[in-house]
Amino acid sequence: MVKKVNDLADAKAAKVAVVDFSAVWCGPCKMLGPVMEQISEEMPEAEFYNIDVDEAQKEAEEFSVMSIPLLVVLKDGKEVARQVGFQPKDSVKAFIQDAMNK
Repeated sequence: MVKKVNDLADAKAAKVAVVDFSAVWCGPCKMLGPVMEQISEEMPEAEFYNIDVDEAQKEAEEFSVMSIPLLVVLKDGKEVARQVGFQPKDSVKAFIQDAMNK
């Protein structure tokens, strides 16, 4: 399950968190949403979050979000990887798995 949040306190506290920065007006973000839901069900070892950059501008600035959708993988609160743009499910899942192994 992907949790919709307005701040990243829980994500930073998680052992492994995948944060999807998006916006309601963003077409590729809308395409990525269902992909992230599927992956979250297949990867219980990570926590998944979605944050709207228009509603959480402080977090968007903190992570220097320039383009969306943006996926950021955090391990113990530290960024270990990021990926911009829509990718197919297999590519996104491989990106997350690679990041978790860093």
